[in-house]
Amino acid sequence: MNHKCIFCFTRLFHNLLDKHVEGEAKKLELTKYFLRYLSNIDTSQPTPVIARDIHAILRDALNNPDPYKKEKEEHNGLILNVYDYLKERVHNSSNPFKEALKLAIAGNIMDFGPSDEFNIMETIFQLGDMNIVIDHSTNLKYQIQKAETILYIGDNAGEIVFDKLFLETIEHPNVYFAVRGAPVINDVTRKDAKRTGIDEYAQIIDNGYDAPSTILEKSSDEFRQIYQKADLIISKGQGNYEGLMHQHDKRIFFLLMVKCQVIGDHLGLNKGDVVIYN
Repeated sequence: MNHKCIFCFTRLFHNLLDKHVEGEAKKLELTKYFLRYLSNIDTSQPTPVIARDIHAILRDALNNPDPYKKEKEEHNGLILNVYDYLKERVHNSSNPFKEALKLAIAGNIMDFGPSDEFNIMETIFQLGDMNIVIDHSTNLKYQIQKAETILYIGDNAGEIVFDKLFLETIEHPNVYFAVRGAPVINDVTRKDAKRTGIDEYAQIIDNGYDAPSTILEKSSDEFRQIYQKADLIISKGQGNYEGLMHQHDKRIFFLLMVKCQVIGDHLGLNKGDVVIYN
């Protein structure tokens, strides 16, 4: 954990209070509880574990296990409504694999963690100008072709519709699509994945944990078994990168948009940069 993460968590909690909690007295009570929690955190933990705890505080205070349910449904619906257009765009492209891959990365902007301000349609239409700063897509395509089993680790609702298009494009017969074990922020759950039709192209599994990431030591035995047997792992989003970056696993390809400068510094990149990184 970087010291800057503390300030980011504080901004996150402030935004959550303003968005979800009514009444100054309740906001003050939760803020005091949050500050006590923050002063005692184990800074050796991956930052998504801290984010998980912060959102658990909010869910408990609201007595609501899925505060972002409405937003997730809206985002899934938004992209499903243009799915046929996206599919035609990929089909008519001179390089359908690369086009579908770029769309999958463009979808990574749909995240209520670092920020809830984004324009996904604008990102789609500007796709041709997307500068992939680290681009290992050629190797990714080769690894997909030779892999017997692929583990595709999903990230956010809405974004998963782009993942569905990518999976439809590569037509691999043995893909596991991993989701979160329970709702957290707008991250994808089993219910979200089924509603968007991911199960037409992959077997859906959950990781058994409700952090906005993939933390192997906290994941279920079933998930770890599939992780270990996969020939290729495709990891979507910054949250999954934060959970898996220290594995140094040559099977992993990270597909993400850098959303904070702490991660940018770790990769030697800038906020907003896009990578396909093995």
